[in-house]
Amino acid sequence: MMLSAAIPNETAFHPPTFVLLGIPGMQDQHVWIAIPFCSMYILALVGNGTILYIIITDRALHEPMYLFLCLLSITDLVLCSTTLPKMLAIFWLRSHVISYHGCLTQMFFVHAVFATESAVLLAMAFDRYVAICRPLHYTSILNAVVIGKIGLACVTRGLLFVFPFVILIERLPFCGHHIIPHTYCEHMGIAKLACASIKPNTIYGLTVALSVTGMDVVLIATSYILILQAVLRLPSKDAQFRAFSTCGAHICVILVFYIPAFFSFFTHRFGHHVPPQVHIILANLYLLVPPVLNPLVYGINTKQIRLRILDFFVKRR
Repeated sequence: MMLSAAIPNETAFHPPTFVLLGIPGMQDQHVWIAIPFCSMYILALVGNGTILYIIITDRALHEPMYLFLCLLSITDLVLCSTTLPKMLAIFWLRSHVISYHGCLTQMFFVHAVFATESAVLLAMAFDRYVAICRPLHYTSILNAVVIGKIGLACVTRGLLFVFPFVILIERLPFCGHHIIPHTYCEHMGIAKLACASIKPNTIYGLTVALSVTGMDVVLIATSYILILQAVLRLPSKDAQFRAFSTCGAHICVILVFYIPAFFSFFTHRFGHHVPPQVHIILANLYLLVPPVLNPLVYGINTKQIRLRILDFFVKRR
């Protein structure tokens, strides 16, 4: 009898549900915190939806730069939609429960779409490098077939590198632990609930962050350094100013995307003294702020997109 009673405690099992607490210590402010998050989510939906509509319906914009922008808008819409609806349900409806498989699905899409967007930003940096540094070869290097392959590679890479996260979570026993002090499910947040060693999860997570996302950052930085070097050689000061302002805006958005993401990622492993409220708010911002800013910086800041949007509203009036 004692042996049979001990077996369930040693058997790996998964809880049927998890409980997402939201922001620990700030439960009384959840209703008010949700208001700016909801406003930003609406802006992200409207902004990226507008960019998609303008590019898809205007054949004159079916060029490499705008096709990459279209892919960025799609990833932005999916990225913020993986977490914000559930977070708003937690804050406003007190709907804290999420199924085990629903939690793993959310975790998979959060990390896979983040990795995909990182690859898209790299592709867009490469597009700008070719346009500015190799203008005579632009159309031959980035033709429709190449763009399609790049887009497929971005999505495939995200799926392939993130799928092992699901396998690593599935192998863990949870021993009844099911409360996640967060607003959404992420890999290390779930793994920390396990009653077994999570060393493989930590090692693989660090490997992916440094070798995949970290390499994207290095290559993006290299692209913009080469672009800025080419801009400095332009004879016109006005052209230099416009190029610097555009590149500066792009770099700011890229920093907003990567810095909170890496902060959240490394806080799980090394930031034991970081207040959980700070960690969770920043973890939400890196999924929400870029989808709000990208349509402004990459879209409306582009003359052709801005003119199409103005024409659209003038015709509607």
